[in-house]
Amino acid sequence: MSKIKSKFNMFHFKGRNQENQEENSDKDNYKDELENLDPEKETQENQKHFSEGQYMEKLQKFAKKMGVKISYYSLLLFYAFKSPKTPKKSKATIAGALGYLILPVDVIPDFIPVIGFGDDLAIIIYAVYKVISHIDDEVKGQAHERMKKIFGEDYDDGQIDEDLKPSL
Repeated sequence: MSKIKSKFNMFHFKGRNQENQEENSDKDNYKDELENLDPEKETQENQKHFSEGQYMEKLQKFAKKMGVKISYYSLLLFYAFKSPKTPKKSKATIAGALGYLILPVDVIPDFIPVIGFGDDLAIIIYAVYKVISHIDDEVKGQAHERMKKIFGEDYDDGQIDEDLKPSL
């Protein structure tokens, strides 16, 4: 009986080891995908996928999973997009970034722990710095207020760059 148990444990261990190797291989593949991500290309290709309603729906549903940084930065983009002061060219960049965020299929699937939103964050940060001159205190204030509503007491703006926080 102990030989059977021993063989079972050996088989079970090999199976788990193989699963772990496959999981690590997948993570390495996703890291490679993230390193090869072209934010400019992605924002141009995903403008058509953006809609205000879909963005707000995804934010409400996934903000806590996405985390403070990506949620806040995406809100900066959203409110800059809505601002009449933001030029059309910048709005196109914003639409592409937010379109990428709401797209159900992207380079790294969102459900993958830790790195799932890495590609989304890269695209959002790229867009924020492309249109940063159009992110004024009014936009920052709107994003900050929305974050307080979404996260409540869990909202900690410590992860946000000082330059992107509102002057309260």
